[in-house]
Amino acid sequence: MEKIIINGGRPLSGKTELQGSKNSALPILAAAAAVGGVSVIHNCPKLTDVEAAIKILEHIGCKTKREGHTVIVDSSCAERFDIPERLMREMRSSIVFLGALLARFGAGTVSAPGGCEIGLRPIDLHLSSFAAMGVDITERSGILECKAPSGINGCQISLAFPSVGATENIMLAAVSAKGETVITNAAREPEIVDLAEFLNKCGACVSGAGQSIVRIRGVKKLSGAEHRIISDRIVASTIMACCASAGGKVAVSGAITEHLAPIIPVFEAAGCKITAQGGELITEAPKRISRIKSLRTMPYPGFPTDSQAIVMAMLSKADGTSVISEKIFENRFRHVPELIKMGADIRVEDGCVAVVEGVKKLHGARVSACDLRGGCALAVAALGAEDKTVIDNIYHIDRGCEAPEARLSELGADIKRA
Repeated sequence: MEKIIINGGRPLSGKTELQGSKNSALPILAAAAAVGGVSVIHNCPKLTDVEAAIKILEHIGCKTKREGHTVIVDSSCAERFDIPERLMREMRSSIVFLGALLARFGAGTVSAPGGCEIGLRPIDLHLSSFAAMGVDITERSGILECKAPSGINGCQISLAFPSVGATENIMLAAVSAKGETVITNAAREPEIVDLAEFLNKCGACVSGAGQSIVRIRGVKKLSGAEHRIISDRIVASTIMACCASAGGKVAVSGAITEHLAPIIPVFEAAGCKITAQGGELITEAPKRISRIKSLRTMPYPGFPTDSQAIVMAMLSKADGTSVISEKIFENRFRHVPELIKMGADIRVEDGCVAVVEGVKKLHGARVSACDLRGGCALAVAALGAEDKTVIDNIYHIDRGCEAPEARLSELGADIKRA
């Protein structure tokens, strides 16, 4: 099993190019199956989650080809609407393929998704929405059989929570529905906007993406399109946290500053100098990180849950006490015991609040990544720690960060994969 070894205490310096967004690539790859024809998707990151999505496409009959960071999907020969459990369990976002299958075939057979164990990600919002659109759903031994005998029907759907996955799934199913679908309390993340832009290039009629009400008017015919995926705002925040932890000055090219609007003020409050100029986002670390009195994760445009762990790692060496409230997932503090092994002083209260008492220094240790963002948090802490840190289970990190050891090495970190 591979591991990452980091010798900390070396300030970072230089420039790095930001990868494409994982959270955008996955639903857009699913959409490529829904629309038919050939789609050319640029800036598609080389991640294990993306490769899992490509396996699903190939299983249902699509032809795929990767050329660097471009993935070409020919879905004209797609004919299967079942996804086996072994493929569904490779990533948490696999459920988004159900909406695509319903749009293309009017049917879909899937199992529960897998991926990181960051807590329950119930799909009841997905299923109740599909049911409202005329889909009959039967569950047998954990397998969901979904059929729309009279076709997908547009309708009014009000989400109890602005779920990104549910919003994407409804959008995908609705593009071929009869009539108009209106999603109220829709997720507003930039990745929703990116999916809508791709679908509209394919001939769909989606409006309001990025706002709380999204309208999708079903059309009879969709075709493939060419699209460039947006840059990954969560990886951008991870690089910023690495710089803040290790010290130094790092420029990230390709970052979309407005997507980072909920994140940048947190780093500035922690004492980092953040500058956007010439297409680059520059982070300059202070001598010591300042505490963040109170930080709460919320749906976009609030502070993202995906950046919570890496900010906690950064704040482990802050001057003072920080309080972080996790309001999105109930099991997203699994990285805390590993940070404590490195000398962090963190107390979890009621399972959803972490009190981080800043310490003057962290030390290297052998730690294990429990999920994607928690694994990144361990790397953030290790870069600013004394001595050597060994991070096991890095397959979690590889799900969302492309070649992290290469990226950080070019910025001056002493890091290698073994």
